[in-house]
Amino acid sequence: MLLTREPVVNRNRAITANRLIAHATSVAEVVEGLQQFEDEWPSHHPVFLCLGKLVPTPDLLEWALPENLMVEIPAPTLAHPKTQELLPQLQAAGISMCLSWFTPAVALPPDVDWRFVIMDQRKLPRPDGSPGLSLAWGLKDIQGFDAAIEQGYDGAAGWFFLHGGAPAKGISPSHAQIVRLLNLVRQNAEVKEIEAVLKQDVALSYKLLRYINSAGFGLRCEIQSFRHAVTILGYNNLNKWLSLLLVTASRDPSAPALMQASIARGRMMERIGAPFFDKSAQDNLFITGAFSLLPALLGTSLADLLGEMSLPEVITDALVNDEGEFAPFLKLARAAERFDASALQQIAEDLTIDANAVNTALLAGLQFADSLQA
Repeated sequence: MLLTREPVVNRNRAITANRLIAHATSVAEVVEGLQQFEDEWPSHHPVFLCLGKLVPTPDLLEWALPENLMVEIPAPTLAHPKTQELLPQLQAAGISMCLSWFTPAVALPPDVDWRFVIMDQRKLPRPDGSPGLSLAWGLKDIQGFDAAIEQGYDGAAGWFFLHGGAPAKGISPSHAQIVRLLNLVRQNAEVKEIEAVLKQDVALSYKLLRYINSAGFGLRCEIQSFRHAVTILGYNNLNKWLSLLLVTASRDPSAPALMQASIARGRMMERIGAPFFDKSAQDNLFITGAFSLLPALLGTSLADLLGEMSLPEVITDALVNDEGEFAPFLKLARAAERFDASALQQIAEDLTIDANAVNTALLAGLQFADSLQA
């Protein structure tokens, strides 16, 4: 079994849920795979579980379903005896359900509470007849999302927000300040010199300490100051953290979803690359994944951004040319964001990475990205 993922967002493009698409030959195979991920399971948001082309069956209940799970029931399977057997069992267990691929012609079973309804917006421009909160799917870009909302949709599932953003412009002063800090840390500048820059932006200093002390970093003591952070973490970890700060500096309406995507990408690459690289290279894998969406996040060109930062060549090779030893790992992380898993499977096979390791890294990436929103 392989997992891929999509975000679910509300009318304001804020993350509402994470959608996992399970690619397997049977529901039993899905259950066997998912039972392994209790520690990595992302619990900050609801998780939609899409079974792909499979018919939902009672085999799903062999898994101790997480409290935040929402099972997708494809409308074409509602007439299937196994799905009809499953629906009352899910209701009795208190498991929420999402109706996917709904059309107004579908005959719905009585007394089922569909919290969300996924509809292919390419076929249904308006969510007429939706028995729950309507989510548009199949959107091409941000403009398509805005049009869907105007037509009455309550949100969307998919990666539309990666396309159709504002044209590239220069780096804003707030972003430039973080880039300046990044360069100082990379150059191992004196702590007092870095502190002087931080003191120019109180909000930046606060956010730095809040993130470093977040659950995602797993520190055993609370960091009280930047000097304390240098002592405890060292410059390499601070470089990684400031890279994370740059990713979360955007104020664009799509920023929360973009931030989650970039941080999850970075963490996934870091985890999946652990057997291949040493610790410093793993940190650079994280930065590569996180920076891969900077143009969309900050509304500036990748060339302008990289021109301001002194990044290792292995990172720029992957980001600019899709070359070098990090490039296959970036391609793998991007492939995990497709509804179809064929490309992901091929890349994983080329890297000799098994499906369990890919799934673990994907879920760990989501869990880490979501922990920073808490």
